[in-house]
This record gives sequence, structure tokens and C-alpha cells, in this order.
Amino acid sequence: MGTRTPFFPSHLGLDRTARTFQISLRAAVQLHQPIPPRLWDGHHAGWRAPGWRGMCPLAGTIRHTMARHGATRHPACRAAAAVGACPGACPRGPCVSRGVSRGVSRGVSPRSVRVPGRVPGRVRGAGAGSAAMAAAELERLRMAGAGMAIAVLTSGGDAQGMNAAVRAVTRMGIYVGAKVFLIYEGYEGLVEGGDNIKQANWLSVSNIIQLGGTVIGSARCKAFTTRAGRLRAARNLVEHGITNLCVIGGDGSLTGADIFRSEWAGLLEELVRDGQISEEVARENCRLNIVGLVGSIDNDFCGTDMTIGTDSALHRIMEVIDAITTTAQSHQRTFVLEVMGRHCGYLALVSGLASGADWLFIPESPPEDGWEDLMCERLGETRSRGSRLNIIIIAEGAIDRSGKPISSNYVKDLVVQRLGFDTRVTVLGHVQRGGTPSAFDRVLSSKMGMEAVMALLEATPDTPACVVSLSGNQSVRLPLMECVQVTKDVQKAMDEKRFEEAIQLRGRSFENNWNIYKLLAHQKPAQEKSPFSMAILNVGAPAAGMNAAVRSAVRIGICQGHTIYVVSDGFEGLAKGQVREVGWHDVAGWLGRGGSMLGTKRTLPKTCMEKIVENVRKFNIQGLLVIGGFEAYEGVLQLVEARGQYEELCIVMCVIPATISNNVPGTDFSLGSDTAVNAAMESCDRIKQSASGTKRRVFIVETMGGYCGYLSTVTGIAVGADAAYVYEDPFTIHDLKANVEHLTDKMKTDIQRGLVLRNEKCHEHYTTEFLYNLYSSEGKGIFDCRINVLGHLQQGGAPTPFDRNYGTKLGVKAVLWMSEKLQQVYSKGRVFANSGDTACVIGLRKKVVAFSPVTELKKVTDFEHRLPQEQWWLNLRLMLKMLANYQISLTEYISGQMEHVTRRTLSIEKGF
Repeated sequence: MGTRTPFFPSHLGLDRTARTFQISLRAAVQLHQPIPPRLWDGHHAGWRAPGWRGMCPLAGTIRHTMARHGATRHPACRAAAAVGACPGACPRGPCVSRGVSRGVSRGVSPRSVRVPGRVPGRVRGAGAGSAAMAAAELERLRMAGAGMAIAVLTSGGDAQGMNAAVRAVTRMGIYVGAKVFLIYEGYEGLVEGGDNIKQANWLSVSNIIQLGGTVIGSARCKAFTTRAGRLRAARNLVEHGITNLCVIGGDGSLTGADIFRSEWAGLLEELVRDGQISEEVARENCRLNIVGLVGSIDNDFCGTDMTIGTDSALHRIMEVIDAITTTAQSHQRTFVLEVMGRHCGYLALVSGLASGADWLFIPESPPEDGWEDLMCERLGETRSRGSRLNIIIIAEGAIDRSGKPISSNYVKDLVVQRLGFDTRVTVLGHVQRGGTPSAFDRVLSSKMGMEAVMALLEATPDTPACVVSLSGNQSVRLPLMECVQVTKDVQKAMDEKRFEEAIQLRGRSFENNWNIYKLLAHQKPAQEKSPFSMAILNVGAPAAGMNAAVRSAVRIGICQGHTIYVVSDGFEGLAKGQVREVGWHDVAGWLGRGGSMLGTKRTLPKTCMEKIVENVRKFNIQGLLVIGGFEAYEGVLQLVEARGQYEELCIVMCVIPATISNNVPGTDFSLGSDTAVNAAMESCDRIKQSASGTKRRVFIVETMGGYCGYLSTVTGIAVGADAAYVYEDPFTIHDLKANVEHLTDKMKTDIQRGLVLRNEKCHEHYTTEFLYNLYSSEGKGIFDCRINVLGHLQQGGAPTPFDRNYGTKLGVKAVLWMSEKLQQVYSKGRVFANSGDTACVIGLRKKVVAFSPVTELKKVTDFEHRLPQEQWWLNLRLMLKMLANYQISLTEYISGQMEHVTRRTLSIEKGF
């Protein structure tokens, strides 16, 4: 065998399906196994990379390999020579004579070229006899599932979502034809070897996605910090032929992995000198590829917006705060909550922002000298204005400007002595690490796990160890040591008391959270009134996070001196004059409330336009902030189109998308969708548990969302569903039949349960009842079926930390944008806004918050089905199908690209 370096490097420009085919082909030949029919089928699908000499992936690959490595070095080259480099070798006959490149030459996208099942064809062309013999020889070499060997381990402190990452790495690795090994007990298991390193199969990681912690164990290992320990670890990896390592852990674990990688060649030389391995084995394992996934509830790793486990930890914190709030209000108490974060204040910051805490301590920004007086003054002010409770959140690593620790007990004693308030301390501790992973952590971990395997497949000798990170809603790859260095730079800046720089180094998300917290918590209402007035209303169905957006919008508007009105019952309430001015404390306690405190209806303006215009004139409304779903967007569009008829509608307007359906154009995420996904996920977890106990049962679950399949798709990924039917991904009766057969095969394994999700309007004829009847009939005697329609429970419940935080930030940004626009269009004592850019939808689009004019969004909207014409999350469906063990093409899979950390250190103005 030659070296294990991939001989189809990514710089060739091959598409991902072709590379997957090539890697699997290499695995088969190197292991003396036959080529599976699906590989022969795949290489006729019509893909061709630039610069290939042949007409199909096999021909181009083999000729490139022969030229680069020589025909005697790789078994694949010798096999190629025997079969004449593809023509005549394939069961379907020569590629050239069949015109395999038709998909490329005719301008047909790879997705449109269907690959039917294998149909053995007659061998034609010159040398057909020898080609047939060679093909028959290859058919005797059945692929064992490995051309590469990938190992995955979890290290350091556990974090919710680690199991989802282990599952994704394992299944993606097996899917592309690699052996996958699970290393138990972290680096300790890597050093000890033996039973701590076990080969995994598809079922090894079944039914773990919903579990907290890590099922393969984690431990801090002193032995691995020594060269002797790393030498033992290298020996154990070489014994199993492992040259690809995926490490899930914090910065210490990932730094150790990079050191291990840098020493790899020297460690192998030492093993050869000691006679523990042969030179041939050393050559076969000459390079170690490393990819890291950051698992840390503190979110203390620079280079990623979120680490695995952070969102789940925030869920635990907010559950405690919500519970404490009720008792604090009853007894008029002050609570000091200590959360984890020895070196990073992210958990304290976001939980403070999401709970409306009165005071906050984080290590990155210690309070100014004299903070004791300021804090007590603020607590006293809130009580004097009618508040019955105070919440103070402190990170365990909080310090003052001189570097002296600030303890929760010190803060408690201070409040008791100076204000006399009944004060309690609650230290959350390891509760934050426990519990079920949130939907966000499950999807994030699954996405990162798939991306980690792709990074290993594409690694070359020049590729640095990388870490898979999240930027906005995009996965990116960053050089591992660049991230580690910036993380160390943050601590250095804090040690040297350069606190503003420390916050900037944390990244744009952290900086934005901190600035918005200061705007809402530390600013007082403006002393001077501005000439502007704004109205806020909710439109459409209720969605969690609406109240958070209203609260922040009201308060930031008051801080700027505007007159703020709120409108009950949407556009219908505006037409009826249900408008009232609101003050700072009128929205106290709204952050954690679900639904809509203002009331909301679906009525559109066109049914009552003249009355709306009359009340806009009556209340002198110059800015309109509409928080809601597709009706909110469509309603504002109707108002804009009526500007020519009614001058009163030449005002500044903004839409904050808030709907569980996530179907509003102009944003990737709508308020309420995260809460809805978590509600659906929790229900499906219970349903799966029922199915596990019953055995041989398939549940068909119907989700809401209208024609938009976001809720069904993301919930399906989060719960490990077998299928999710959505309108955007058309399906036929043949697809349904394939799904039934898939579940039939699954029932023959140890996993005898099934979960199928269906979006409520995914198909006009294939209703939930139809699916139930079909599955029941086709699965008769093998499994039985049950139906669950989740219904309006998906709209209810307290908002998740994400929706509270997201709503708060969108409310602030929307009002700041509206204030700026009002200044621009204000002239001679009146507002006149008639340009398209004065009526926008605010939303997170990829990596930034953007304001999109509703008139521009109209061009990319499907009004009949109430959908954007393009849906970014359709790429996630490939992940759903692959993790459910369906054979799919990875051509459409969009993987992350290697970036640099410096490109992501952006200011609040440039990012979210």
C-alpha cells in the first residue's frame, strides 16, 4: 500500500460527488475489495472536472494518478492499466460511446441528471474481453467501508450537543467510505489504547442525539501533555491505521491536538527506531490530519459565534431565572445569580440581555471605580418606579478594574447593607452543563460534524489543522492555531487591562451584545423630546419573541426622546384607533412572555386603508414598526404601494419578521421559529421514547409552517427523523415507496422504531391521513403506524434564549435605523418618506443584519404560497437525508471555506 494521502486533492476543482466517488473507489482498490454498483452508477452521472483528460471521473482520476504517482505505486493505477482507463471496463460499456458527459455538454446541472439503478450492460469496444475480465476481478473486491480511517474523541469539560457531533462525524465518515473509530475517555483513552478505541458502525451512534454530556466519555489527561504520552497515543493510532483525528473540546484540547500533529513525523521516527513499527507502516501513516469542533458551554473560543453547548447552557440559565422571577416578585427580593464563565462572560452577558437584568458583571469589562454607588442607585431607582424585584447576574470570573475578584456574596452584602433589600444568592454551577441539548446545539453539532469529515477528505499536506466554526448561519473553516492565538490574546488584553480591546477580540457578536445591553440597561430616558413619534404593532399569528422586540423598541425609542405609541390588534386596531402612548415601565416583565401582549390579527390594510390613514394623521405617526409574519410584510407593502394615493403614508416603516413558519423574505431567521422548533423537538423526543418502548412502530408527525418546510426540516434534523416531507422539496409516490422500504429495512436491525415528519401543506393530495394509510398498508406485519398533529403547541411556551436575545437586538436596531431615516426625510417641520429604502424588512442574512426594501423583496416572493423564492435551509435537507442513511448526491452540499480569523473581527456596524 502507498501513503494514505488523498490522491484526488481539492485543488483539481472536482465537485464533491466526484471526489466522494474517487475516494470510495480508492478505498475499494487499496483494500482489494470489489467496486460497489453504486460507484459504477455514480461515475456515469455526467460530472467532469476542468482539466480532466478523460470523459468520466474514473478515466480522469486514473490518468491523473498514473501521471502523478506512477503506475506501480498505487494499486488503482495498476487496475486502471488493466481495464484501459475506463473505456470498456464499466458494466454499462465505454463512457465515450455512451456519451457520459451529456450532463455537462448540454448545459444540464448535475442535479438534473438522474442516476438509475444499476443495469448490467454488454461490454463493447476494443479490448472488451480483457476489460470484462478486469471488471470481474474488481467485482470480487468488495469494499469494506474504509479508504481512510477517522477517529473521534471528546475532551475537556462536557457540553450538550457533543453526542450529536459524534453521531454526525461517525455517520458522515461511514457514508463516504471510511472506517470510523470512537475513542473513549478522551485523550486518556487515546494514550491507554486497547478497548478505549473501538470501530463504530451506523447503529453505534443511534438514539444518542437527544442525550446530554458525551456517551464516549471525556477526561483530562496529564499523560498526553508529555511527549511520552503522545508517543503512546501515536502508537495506538498507527495500530488501527488512523491518520485522521476529529477532536471535540475546548481550546486546551484543540491546542494539544495541534501539538500532536506537529510532532507526528518525529513520533513515528521514534517508534521506528524503537522497533515498535516498521518503516513501511510509518510511510503509510506519514501524515496526521486534524480537525477541531469547539465544545464549550462558556463560548470562550475566538473565531466562532457559538460553540457546542452554549445555547443549551443558556436554556438552563433562563429556566432558573424564569423560576426565580416568580418568587422574587412575590417577596420583593433581589437575587444575585452566579453563572459559569471563569475567563469569558458570554453566558452572563446573554442571560443578562435575555432577562433584562438590572446589573451585570463580566470579566471582559470590569465596572468603573465607584461601581458600588452606581449599582445601588440604579437598584433603588427601579424599586421606586414600581419594580418588585431586582436581578443581578455575575460571571464566576468577574473582577474589578484592579483585577480583584468580585464575589456574589460581596455583592449580596453590599445590597443588604446599603439598601436593606431582602437579597439571596443562587450559584447555578454544573446545572448549566446538564440536561437535554437544545435544537440549536443539535443542528449546529450535526452540521459541524459533517463539515469536519469534509475537511478531512479535502486535507492536503499543506492544509493546516482547522477548526469548524459558525459565522452568522454559515459554517466556515478557520486555522486552528489562529483561533487559539486570538483566544490567548483576549486573556492577555484582560491581564494588561486593555478591556475594550478584549471585547473586540471576542468578536462582533459579543461586542454587539455588550453594546446593546449598555443601551438598554444603563441609559436613562431622554430629557428633551424629539419631534418624532412612532407606533408599534403586531400582525399575524403569535410568535415567541414578539414581546421582547416590543420592549426593546419602546425603551430605545424613549431613550432617543421619541413619542412611542403601541397599537392593539394589528392593522385592524390601527383602523379602529386602538392606539395609546406607552412609557418605560409599561413594558417591564415582557421579555420572558410568550405570545403577543399587544394582541395580533391577520387583517391586511387594504380592507380598511382609509381608516388607517385617518388614524395615522390623527396621532401624527411618522414611523411604523410592524412585528409579525408574512402578513406584516405584505401589509407594509400595501401601505407603500398606497403612498401615491395617501400622502399620510409617506412615513418610515420597518418590519421585524416574527413567525414560527420562518417564511418572510429578507431574513434567514424569523422571531419565534427557534422556540417553535424546540417545542416540536421536545414533543418528538417523547414520541420517539414511546416508539422505543413499543417496538416496530412508526410515528407520522405533522408540523405547522404553511407551505414553508423550515420547521419540519430543522426539527427532523434535531430529532434524527427518518424523513421530513416539505413543499419546497417535491416528492412523488415513488419517493414515498422508497421511504417505506427504508423503514422496512430499518425494522430488521436493532433500531425498531421510525419517525416521519410532514409539513402541513407539503402536498395537496399526500395528506397526513394518506401517509398513515400508505405506511400502514405497506408496512403491515412489519410495523404499525400512529399519527400526531402537534398543532398550536408550537406557538406556545416561553421564548427560548435565542428568541429573547434576537428580538431584543432586532428591536434596538430597527428603531435606531428608523431614527436615522426620520432625520434624513425630515424637512420644514414634516416627514416625507416616499423612496423605496424608507420601508424595509430587517433580518439576519448569512453573516450580517440587513435592511431590505419591501419593494425589492416583492420581486423574489411567491405570494401564492407565501414563501421566498429561495430558501437557504434547503441545503440542510441533504444533511437530514444523509444522517438517516439515504443514498444521496453531495453535489448540492455547500461546505465551508477556509478563512482567517482577522476577517471576522468586525465591529457592531458590520455584523450581528
